[in-house]
Amino acid sequence: MKKTALVFRLITAFIFGVVSVACTTTPPSIQTGPDAELSFDGLHMVDNSQADVAWARPDFDISGYTKIWLVGAGIEYRQVKDRGRSAMARSQGGPYFIDEKSRVKFEELVGEVFRDELQKIERYELVDGPGPDVLMVRGGLLDVVSDVPPEPIGGRSYVYLSSVGAATLVLELRDSETTTILARSVDRRAAESAGGSLQYSNNVTNAAEVRRLIRHWATRLREGLDGFGRPPAK
Repeated sequence: MKKTALVFRLITAFIFGVVSVACTTTPPSIQTGPDAELSFDGLHMVDNSQADVAWARPDFDISGYTKIWLVGAGIEYRQVKDRGRSAMARSQGGPYFIDEKSRVKFEELVGEVFRDELQKIERYELVDGPGPDVLMVRGGLLDVVSDVPPEPIGGRSYVYLSSVGAATLVLELRDSETTTILARSVDRRAAESAGGSLQYSNNVTNAAEVRRLIRHWATRLREGLDGFGRPPAK
């Protein structure tokens, strides 16, 4: 198989989905040559990425990988002061402090959605450790913020929001034995209602918007990984 086909396959898969020429006028491509923009660790910028930004090695070869090792890199929250639940604190606007109980629920939801979606992978066998034919997929969520004000002291409030929060997903593909990085993708998105319209904020609707965002990422990752085994779009 030609190296250019492998490059196209990695880029389109790794940036959250198999992108066909039919749905994009300019397909992704890795910058090359002396003017190529490099990351801090020597990866080349990917032009026309569907993620906010993506980098990849110009000389990789993934044809030998038959298994995937999913590695979590953790979840980091933006440092936000706990202003309490007073009316004044609630009126100051987000981002708002995320307490320990909410963090536990969020992390459980992230794990649940990703596990559910990635169990559907068909192209690769999922394993729990390194090996000569194992591709490490390392992912983490950074700068997680909440736009949902805390419940007021003494009762329920009526709040309408277009976005309940946001997070940045960082994904890396690495060789599992050497940990050599092959590609990295960074994508920041908000958990928001369709069209950004206002909707009543409560535990049920907020969880639904967060689940929708996590499912979006998990589905694109799963489709992308399965896409490694498909022929490149013509």
